[in-house]
Amino acid sequence: GAITMQIRGNFDDGMRLVKEVADQAPVTIVNSINPYRLQGQKTIAYEIVEALGRAPDYHCLPVGNAGNITAHWMGYTEAVANQPADQFEQVVYDAATDQFTGPKPEGLPTMVGYQASGAAPFLRGAPVEKPETVATAIRIGNPQSWNHAKAVVRDSKGWFDELQDSEILEAQRLLSMYEGVFVEPASAASIGGAIRDIKAG
Repeated sequence: GAITMQIRGNFDDGMRLVKEVADQAPVTIVNSINPYRLQGQKTIAYEIVEALGRAPDYHCLPVGNAGNITAHWMGYTEAVANQPADQFEQVVYDAATDQFTGPKPEGLPTMVGYQASGAAPFLRGAPVEKPETVATAIRIGNPQSWNHAKAVVRDSKGWFDELQDSEILEAQRLLSMYEGVFVEPASAASIGGAIRDIKAG
C-alpha cells in the first residue's frame, strides 16, 4: 500500500522534498507541474462553455500554485475555437518563448487571480518565504506554475489581486448565508475578490 508522510513545514517545503524524492525514486509528481494534470483540469472550461453557450466575460479564481488559472485558460482557448470536441487543437505553454502556442480565438474570458495578502507572491513580484493565511489551499509562497500564470494574465488582459483574511472569511459567510454553500476559505477568495471588483466598477 501507499506510504503517507507528514512534513514539518508548508506547501513549498513539501514541494522541495517531493522534487528531491522524484529525482531519486520511481515516482511521478501529480500536482500542476505535471502537464497531464493541467490537461485534465482544463476540461472544466469546456463544461463552462457548454453550460453558458460561450465563455464567460470574466473568470475569477483563487490562486495558490497557479495550476487552475493556467489549466482553465488552456481549456477556454481550445473550447472557444468552435471546433468539434475531437478536433480541439492543443494549447501548450512554451517556456522558451514565454508564450502559449495554439489557437487564440476571440471571445475568451479575462482571467483574474486572487491571492491571500499573506501569501501573495504575484503581487509582491517574488516568492514569499513564509506565507500565512487562513486559506490554507492557497498558502503557497512559490507557485510552481508561476510563468504559466503570468502569461495567462498577460494574454487574457487580466490581473492578480489580493484579499485580507477577513475579506475571504466574509465572502465564505456570504456564500453560506445566501447560497447555502459552505466552501473552504480559498474557494471564497475569488468570490470576495469579484464582489470587491464589481463594487469598484
